[in-house]
Amino acid sequence: MKDRWIFLRGLMRESRHWGAFPEQFRRYAGGAQLLLPDLAGNGRLHAQRSPACVQDMVEHYRAAVTAQGLQPPYHLLALSLGAMMAIEWAQRYPDELAGCVLMNTSLRPFSPFYRRLRWQNYPVLVRLATAGRDVQTRERIVLRLTSNRGGAHMQTLRAWIAYQRECPVSRANAMRQLLAAASYRAPGSSPRVPMLVLASAGDRLVDPSCSHRLAEAWGCSFAMHPDAGHDLALDDGEWVAAQVRDWLGQIRA
Repeated sequence: MKDRWIFLRGLMRESRHWGAFPEQFRRYAGGAQLLLPDLAGNGRLHAQRSPACVQDMVEHYRAAVTAQGLQPPYHLLALSLGAMMAIEWAQRYPDELAGCVLMNTSLRPFSPFYRRLRWQNYPVLVRLATAGRDVQTRERIVLRLTSNRGGAHMQTLRAWIAYQRECPVSRANAMRQLLAAASYRAPGSSPRVPMLVLASAGDRLVDPSCSHRLAEAWGCSFAMHPDAGHDLALDDGEWVAAQVRDWLGQIRA
C-alpha cells in the first residue's frame, strides 16, 4: 500500500505555494499518495474565516481529509505554522499518524519569542503589514524573507503574485493565523508519533536553533540544511525529499 502524505503550509500560504516540491517528493517516495489541502482563509478557501487557534485548524484539516476519503494512518509534512498543526494533530490523535516531518518551526516553551521570529525582521514585517493592497510589494518581501534563492525564483514570484490576486488572504484572516501561531504552546513531552525535524541554517525568519532545541527536547531525528531559507521545500526540495526517504528507511528498519 502506498504511503499517504498530507502537506501542511504556513501563514497565509496555500497548496499552490508548494510549487515543484510534490513532484520532487514523489520521485523519492515511491509514488506516495499526496493530499495538499488549503486552510480556511487561504487559497481556494480564501472567502472562509480562518480558525483562530491551532487546535481548530487541526479539526479543519481532519474534516477536509475525511471528505476526500483518505483513510489513516497518514504521514504529515509541514512547514512553520503547518508544523504546529502537525504537532497538535500528533498530540490529539496519535493513532491516525504514522509519522511527521516538521520544517523550520518555532514553539513555546522551547524557544523565546525573539528567536521564534527574528527581531532583525521586525521593521520588514511592519512594512509587510502596511503594504495594503500592493500585492507585488508584499509578495516580493515574503520571498526575500523566506528564500535564499530569490534571484532564481522570479517565475515563483510572478506565480505568488497571481495566487494572491486570484485568492486574496484578508487582513482579518491573516491576523487570526498570526495570533494562532503566536499563542500556540506545544506539549512538554513528545507525542507518540515518529518525528523528523528539518531546519535551515540560512533561515532569516526563524532562528534554526528553535528546531534544534525541539529535536533535542523530544529526542527526534534532526537534520540541518547548510544554506537554505525558511521555505526549505522551495530552496532545496530534493534535499528535503532525500532526508525523508532516508528517515523512513531508518524507522522501518
